[in-house]
Formats: sequence, C-alpha cells, structure tokens
Amino acid sequence: MSYTYDEAMKDFDPVFGIEVHVELNTKTKMFCGCANEFGAEPNTNVCPVCLGLPGSMPVTNEKAVESAIRLGLALGCSIRESSRFARKNYFYPDLAKDYQISQYDEPTSYEGELDVVLDDGTVFTVGIERAHMEEDAGKNTHVGGSGGIQGADYSLVDYNRGGVPLVEIVTKTIEGAGERTAEVARAYVATIRDIVRGLGISDGRMEQGRLRADVNLSLRPKAADGEDQSAVPFGKRSETKNVNSLRAIERAIHFEVGRQADLLSKGEPVVQETRHWHEDTNSTTPGRSKEQAEDYRYFPEPDLLPVEPSREWVEELRGTIPEHPAKMRARLQEEWGFSDLEMRDAVAADALVLISDTVAAGAPAQAARKWWMGELARTANEREFTLPELPVTPADIAELQGLIDSGRINDKIARQVLAGVLDGEGAPTAIVEARGLEVVSDDSALEAAVDEALAAQPDVLAKIQEGKVQAAGAIVGAVMKATKGQADAGRVREIILARAGVEG
Repeated sequence: MSYTYDEAMKDFDPVFGIEVHVELNTKTKMFCGCANEFGAEPNTNVCPVCLGLPGSMPVTNEKAVESAIRLGLALGCSIRESSRFARKNYFYPDLAKDYQISQYDEPTSYEGELDVVLDDGTVFTVGIERAHMEEDAGKNTHVGGSGGIQGADYSLVDYNRGGVPLVEIVTKTIEGAGERTAEVARAYVATIRDIVRGLGISDGRMEQGRLRADVNLSLRPKAADGEDQSAVPFGKRSETKNVNSLRAIERAIHFEVGRQADLLSKGEPVVQETRHWHEDTNSTTPGRSKEQAEDYRYFPEPDLLPVEPSREWVEELRGTIPEHPAKMRARLQEEWGFSDLEMRDAVAADALVLISDTVAAGAPAQAARKWWMGELARTANEREFTLPELPVTPADIAELQGLIDSGRINDKIARQVLAGVLDGEGAPTAIVEARGLEVVSDDSALEAAVDEALAAQPDVLAKIQEGKVQAAGAIVGAVMKATKGQADAGRVREIILARAGVEG
C-alpha cells in the first residue's frame, strides 16, 4: 500500500462502528440445557435443540436474560418492556439448523452511550444503538494451508459453542475521532471488557473468542475549507470480522484505513464486504459481499414467547451495576498511591482486579502490585499464560505477604514458597510449615552460627573493630548460606556488631 495510516488522515476522515459479541457465562446454553463450557471434547455439549433437529423446542435461559439486562443498564441503555426473538436466515455451516435465533427490530436494550477514557485522559463518548440477545454459532477449524479458510484442504465443525448465549452490542456511527480512531476503538472494546468482567457475566477472554469485535470502517474525503465535515457523504464500508485482541483492533483499523485510502486515491471503488483479519500478516482479505438486513429474511421466532421484564425487576437489577471502569481506576489509583505508569501497566497486564482482590484480602497495595507485576508476571510469560490463568489466588498472595510482614519468612524464602504454590503444593503457610522454611530468629541459634562463621574468618572481626563495618557482610552471607537463607539477616548483623563491640 502506498498510504500509511498517518498519511491517510491528511486526506480522509474515518467513520466507523463496532459490533462487540459477548459470550455470557451462564451454566447452560441460551435455549437448551447443554453445558456452556469452553474446551470440552468437540461435539459433546449438543442436543436436539441446539442442533435444530425436527420437533425440538427452545426455551429461553432466564439467567441469560438477566445478564443481558444488567449489561444494557451498564451501557446506559433503555430496557424494552417487551422484546422478541427472530430467526435470522442464512447458511451457517457452524449452526446446524441454518438459521440463528437473534433479536431484530425489538432488542432488549437500546439507545445508550458509554464514556471511554483514552490514554491521555481524554473522554470520548460512544453512542450505543442496541444490545441484543442471540445464540452463538459453532466453531470452524480449517485444516491445511495457513490455517485460515483460504487455501485450506478441508474444514471441521465443532457445534459445542452453537447455542451459547451472546449479547451483541452495536454502536451508533462514530464520527469525529480523526487520527485517534484506532485508539478510540481499542479503548471502547477494552471498556466493554472491563464492564462485563465487573458485572461478572463474562470473563471477556478475547483470545478464547468469548469477547470479539467486528469493525466497520469507511473513509470520506476531508471537507474543503469552510465546509462542514458532517455534510460530506459516507463512503462504502468494510466489516473486519472476529477481531480477537485489543492490539489487533488497532492494527486492523490501521490496515483498513491505508487500504481504502489507497483505493480511493486511485479512483477505484471500495467494495462493501466482510473481511478476514490475519494476525500473522497484520492485514485483511476479502470475505463475502455484505448483506443488508432484508437479505437475512428475518421473521419472528414462532417457538419463543416475548421477553417482558417487569419494571420492578429492571430497577432491582439496576441496583447491582458496579461503577464505571474509568471511575473505579481513578478511585483505586488514588487509594493505592500508584503513579500513572504503574496504573497503566497494571491495566495493560490485566492485573487490576487481581491487585484489587489481593488488597481486599489484606495485603498492602504496593506489595500486591510488586507480586503480580513482578514474579508472577515473569512466571506467566515463561509458561505462556495470562495472569488470571496462573494457579494462584489473590488470597494466596495476601497470605504470602502476611508471612513476610510478620517476620516468619523473608523475600528470598517467599519466592520459594510462591514456586510451591504455583506447583500445587498448597497454601503459603502450609508450605512454610511442611518444608520448615520459617526464618531462624532464635538468638541462641543465630549466635552459634555467627560464632562459627567468625571462627572461619577471624580477620573479619578485626576489620569491623577497625571501623570497616561493611566487612560484616561477609559474615552475614556465611550465616545465610549455613541456614539456607532462613536466618533473620538484620538480627545476624546486630549480633556480629555486638561481638565486635561496635554500635550499628
């Protein structure tokens, strides 16, 4: 491409919208009793209902409805008094019944807005058109070639995900972001992820497809001097499907802006189509021409009753909505005394909730940050895990820090104990007791170890008495080695100086 993102911004104005699909963490699927779980053996969580076999009858999952309403409220949406499901007819190789049960003209939640805070503190308000309930499709695995659909030898279908409850959040058309379009898009999806996690309705794991985004984007020429930019007609849009990381959202927009600018500058048309995102090449390729709503032949789902939540229930659910993620971060940063950089790093590492829960369990904020952003972050990187995937809980870390603060162990021993927790040996206190790792603070034992070390290095005592107090470090090191790091180093130093008749 001849156009970079920054170059394109000089000549064109981007207009975009995002559809975020959130898989809900209900125990069962949207319309049947099959388990809603990730990672099961292919095609084991299926039944006649989610496979759409003749005579099977769907039943709406009440918990999914509750989660959808809570999400709508968190997005500032109005909740419709009566909404209904529709059949969206389309050839889905990963939905056995060849249609999807979704909501069309009567979504549960509509007309909301969400404030998104950018890295420099700028607030950008995104309008929400709707947040509707539907069922997810299954998963296609393309075998051969590069692993994508293009060039594959054949495809396999796993219907386990088919029927999993989804909420699709559709923004209104977003204008005016200019060169910050990619940043706004990333921050918006990150905020949605924070909200669904805060609500406890989804873990928002993008790498596992439990939260994914479709990015619609078009370019229009920059307005001439004195012309209103909003009066310039929109261009043809592309829809980049199933983008599954925050970084990929930014990169997909960068690529599409450059690609479309390149076409428009040459007088070539932009085709309205879906496009596939390729993480390995940071590029998109054509999918299929983009259908209009009428192409799906929506009609009311005849086997499901309307969803009619009472106003009392909606107001009860409104009382369960947590504070906005940006407000929560600002509050926590002030309470914890974190710098802007420390807070940004914790958010980027997906550690904010872990740190918060560790503090709630009794650890000091800086100590909690040190463990999650230090030793545990390194371990997660080595094991190719995310921080939440590590087999250690905030309560474990708070207990570990408590052992340090009480003087029962030191930092060096704490790292050994943490390794034991990660290897499944149990809770920190149990590991310390089982391995006999407690710091040796008994004066008689420490004095004996100091005397033995001084006897082995008699010249050190003389040096200390001559004023070279730093020479005590050699004896401290010897005692720590003899006690396998379990001596109280501070107390050891005090005993050494006392032996030399020197004040510390």
